This record gives sequence, C-alpha cells and structure tokens, in this order.
Amino acid sequence: MTRLRTAIPGPRSLELQARREGAVAAGVRSTLPVYVASAGDGLLVDVDGNQLVDLASGIAVTGTGNPAPAVAEAVHAQIDRFSHTCFMVTPYESYLEVCEELNALAPGSHEKRSVLLNSGAEAVENAVKIARHVTGRQAVVVVDHGYHGRTNLTMALTAKTMPYKHRFGPFAPEVHRVPTSYPLHDGLTGAEAAQRTISAIERQTGAGTTAAVVIEPIQGEGGVIVPAGGFLPALARWCREHGVLLVADEIQTGFCRTGSWFACDHEDVVPDLVTTAKGIAGGLPLAAVTGRAEIMDAVHAGGLGGTYGGNPVACAAALGAIRTMHDRDLNAAARRIEKTVLGRFGTVAEKTGAIADVRGRGAMLAIEFTERTPDVAARVAKTCHEQGVVVLTCGTYGNVIRLLPPLVIPADLLAEGLDVLEGALLA
Repeated sequence: MTRLRTAIPGPRSLELQARREGAVAAGVRSTLPVYVASAGDGLLVDVDGNQLVDLASGIAVTGTGNPAPAVAEAVHAQIDRFSHTCFMVTPYESYLEVCEELNALAPGSHEKRSVLLNSGAEAVENAVKIARHVTGRQAVVVVDHGYHGRTNLTMALTAKTMPYKHRFGPFAPEVHRVPTSYPLHDGLTGAEAAQRTISAIERQTGAGTTAAVVIEPIQGEGGVIVPAGGFLPALARWCREHGVLLVADEIQTGFCRTGSWFACDHEDVVPDLVTTAKGIAGGLPLAAVTGRAEIMDAVHAGGLGGTYGGNPVACAAALGAIRTMHDRDLNAAARRIEKTVLGRFGTVAEKTGAIADVRGRGAMLAIEFTERTPDVAARVAKTCHEQGVVVLTCGTYGNVIRLLPPLVIPADLLAEGLDVLEGALLA
C-alpha cells in the first residue's frame, strides 16, 4: 500500500534533483522527480522511504514485475557466465531462443525470422529498412496521432511536434501522413475510416511507390486510441492486395499488455513485420523485428545487426519475462485489469462532464477529457502524484490520462491507486 513519509518529492529526492541539474541535460524530462530506491509488483519505494502505487510500469516495460523473479534469476545467472561477445562476432544460444519465442508468438502461422536490437526506435528503423529493401520502393505511410520514436527517421514518422520534433529537423524524406480511425472524434465505422485512409494513400503516394504502412494497432502516446472494429483488417487487406508491407508497431501493445500476446490478435490481423520492445525483457533494453521468413531473409548478410543488439543479459531477461507471461497467464491478468478500470471509470464519467471517453484494452487504458488542452489532465496527474500514485498523461492535445499498470499488480494495490485517481477526477 502507499505510505507517504514526506511530501512528494521528499527532501532526499530534492537533493538528488539539484545534483541532476548540474549533471544531466535539461532536455531529459521526468514525469515525477522522485528518485527510486527499490520496487516491487506495482510499488515504487523512493529514497525518502515513500511507497508509491505504480500505474505506469516505466511506460509499459515492467509488466511482469519489477523485477520478476524469473527475470532476476536469469540475469544473475547470465552475468556470471559472460556479459557480451557481440552476436555478429561470436554468437550464443539465448539469442536463438528469443528469436524462436518471437517467431512462435507473433501473429500468423507462416514461417518467421527475427532480428534483435536495442530500442523501439531502432526496431522501427530496421523495419523500414527491410521494407524498402524488399519492395524496392521508398514511400512510407504513417497515420495521424502516431508515435514511433526519437531518432531522425522515427521523428519523421511521429505525428506530434512538441516535444518530440521541435527544431530537430530536417527529417528523413518520403514519409507521408494520412488520417486514422479515432472513433471519439471522427464518428466513422472501421470500414469508413479505412476507406478514408486508403484513399489518402492512393492520392498522396500511390500503391506502386509505397513500401510500407507503419501503424500502432492501438496508439499509445497519441492517446490510447483504439481504432474502430474493422479498420485494421481493411487496411491489412489493401496492403496485401497491393504488395505494400504492413508494419505493426507493437512496441507498447505487445507481450500481453492488451490482453492478448499482440494487439493485432484482437482482430486476427497478420502483419508482414512486427516491431517489439518495452515489455519484452522485464526492464532490460531489448527490441526486435519479427516478420515473414521470405522478407527477413531477403536482406543481404551484414545488412542487419548492431553491436549491442540481442545482448546476452537482455536475452536472458527476455526468456525469463516470457516464461513469467506464460506461467502467470498475464493475458488473463490484463483482461481483469481492463474490466476493473473500464467498469469503474465508466461510472465516474457519468458523474462529471469533464470526461469525454474512457477506453482501452487490457492494461493499456485511458481517460480523455472534453477540454482539448493539457490543463485538466495535468491537474489530475499532479493530484495523483502528490498522493503517491504514478500516472501518465498523453494525447496529441495532452488531455488524456494513461494507465499502464504492471500486469502483476495485486488487486488491492490497483484499487488503492484507482481510489486516488477517482478522487482527483471528482475534485
């Protein structure tokens, strides 16, 4: 449970914050400047001894626990053996094992291959590289409200200017943005939204020059936007008919976060390439691109890779995390969280005119406010933080509260965090 010994942030955190200002670049922002000393399943303990309910999971990273016992044991065992050799120089078995797991879990029954990398942005960049190489085309299509990373190419793919793109250009060329499905605001069926998207692609780039459509099956930073039913299947069908590769950015949605292994599974969408990171390795940096074997194998030897990609310690962590997902049935756990949160805050929304929508899948959930400014969401988040509950804001307009609790969070701790959030919403 929460236990606040000081104001948030406390004196020791404030001391560290002062040190940070002399050491860390000011462009790195923290949502809540409390400095963590230890953590558990849904609980953060700061350097002042305050216990906070964690409804953020390090942005959907520590879903299996912080750390999961299987992750910690695997990491300790691996680091005692060796820390790094570079898979491109002298390989090791755990890299193969992670790729085998990914190939088995990713959507579709076709034969697959994987490459391991370090970050979500790196995975997206490699997916675009692969798509362009295989198709011989250059244009890449992305959608409104999308977020794909902070590197030069992924900034071009990302929709939101501030804080991600402001004064960082020029960006990579041949990136084209089209409308998406946002049921709250467009009122379109999935079929109607898909037709609008497809018409924009055909008008802007034409199928014959488009290498890939890169899309989050549920948009995270954009506001936890769940597209209308049928939108993704229709878009996938158009891509398949025209030789355009569908790249599913499952970096935030993957690994049980939405109540299925991948968000594409909810509508039986089978992408050509899937990018993963965040929840894959229980808190250690690891990412991947998984795709159809004939696509992945078409890239020349040496065209994919990187010094740290698939580091053996991160691979060990991933195997421990995936084992935890299986053993604890974290897909079912995510669905229980969804039922709890949507049921409760649907009722809360009826009590206040400030809430426009309560939505999401699994343990990827959001509350969008009617006001299209950050003010209300920021106030609610600040109130939660002061009372020891970590929540996130997101959305193109900054008017969304985002909940990404650990999939293993105990029911009583989740309820305690939601009590605080409800109080902040109704204050």
